[in-house]
Amino acid sequence: MPKILFIINPKAGTGRKDIVENAIDNILDHSRHEASIQYTTHAGHAAEIARKTAGKADIIVAVGGDGTVNEVARSLVHTTTALGIIPAGSGNGLARHLRIPMDPAEAMKLINEACIEKLDYGRINGEAFFCTCGVGFDAFISMKFAEAGKRGLSTYIEKTLQDGLSYRPEVYRIEMDGEDETHEAFLIACANASQYGNNAYIAPYASTRDGLLDVTILTPFSPLEAPQIVLQLFNRQLTKNSHVKIFRTRHLRITRQKAGPAHIDGDPVNMGESLEVELIPGALNAVINSHPGHRPLMFPKVQDMARDIENLNHDIEETFFRNVIEPFQRLENLRITDLRKFKQIIDKIRNRNT
Repeated sequence: MPKILFIINPKAGTGRKDIVENAIDNILDHSRHEASIQYTTHAGHAAEIARKTAGKADIIVAVGGDGTVNEVARSLVHTTTALGIIPAGSGNGLARHLRIPMDPAEAMKLINEACIEKLDYGRINGEAFFCTCGVGFDAFISMKFAEAGKRGLSTYIEKTLQDGLSYRPEVYRIEMDGEDETHEAFLIACANASQYGNNAYIAPYASTRDGLLDVTILTPFSPLEAPQIVLQLFNRQLTKNSHVKIFRTRHLRITRQKAGPAHIDGDPVNMGESLEVELIPGALNAVINSHPGHRPLMFPKVQDMARDIENLNHDIEETFFRNVIEPFQRLENLRITDLRKFKQIIDKIRNRNT
């Protein structure tokens, strides 16, 4: 009988430990699978558990956010044990890319089916990533997001508006496929999967099974252009923006002017001036959603927006105009010293996303 280990992070973004336990008890087919559960107690614990169990269990299911998924997945690469995911984080980038439902009960049904395929993964300076890694603005905001101590889309938007005002583009040297180019860039994202999480598509056409990284370079833009870029990020149209360049490659070297933050699947890390990024094809067995046309469920905080998207062709423009674009446009005329007005904008965003 196949053995399945569930590694549960009880501190994951949405805190749905009891719901997941109920799904294990009532949805998992115990006549076909032998299940066990372990809980994480500290950062890195999921990786430790998965490393010890790799090769002994048939499937190890990461129950948590992108950090937990990364810990488990990096311990399973180049092994026979498959990764399963029950999304319970704030972004769930790889789960969304693989069309894993956000509802634990629906995700558990995929564990029952155990449709397993080989996926690619990436490495940046030897550290494994499965969705994206990068430098620039997204890494800067990831660092601020981690320091905030509170997860969720509203916090991410708040930190983007609050701390993003001080960010300045950097100059990067990029070497790949025998070419050597220099770019002034707002960010550089190296994508194995299509999105950061929360359905923010930084590389809309990226695939975890094509043996290539999609490298997205976002060049500097004016504050008035920011709303359009945000909109295109969420409606999978970023490739149409004139400030976006996308390349595909197996390996690249990024050299920047000084050491600083980078991010690995959304988690910030400090790295040096030189960054080696590479793609390793077909090295991770993973449970996927094999059902055509399946649309994954979202978290309660964004379910209302998802319903609007289903019912109105223009709803994403409407929703993001209210929650993101209007505040960005107001920033054009906002004095940094006007803290009271700035706080009102932040409070409005927080209230509309809770």
